[in-house]
Amino acid sequence: MANADPIDDVSIGGESIRLGQFLKFAGLLDTGGTVKEAIIDGFVTVNGEVDRRRGRQLQLGDVVRFDGRVARVCP
Repeated sequence: MANADPIDDVSIGGESIRLGQFLKFAGLLDTGGTVKEAIIDGFVTVNGEVDRRRGRQLQLGDVVRFDGRVARVCP
């Protein structure tokens, strides 16, 4: 069985955050421009599914993946 990518728990200090904000906050991407491109191009998944909405509201427990890095939304 292949090793799964490690999941980083990222505390957002609340109950929800927008996908674009979370990608920067978690350190998966550096700028709003790269976030926008990665999401539009379908390189970002939320809970295993591609989501092209930068403004999608993430909830606690959601798992975001980009370029082999994985982050989970935590309180």
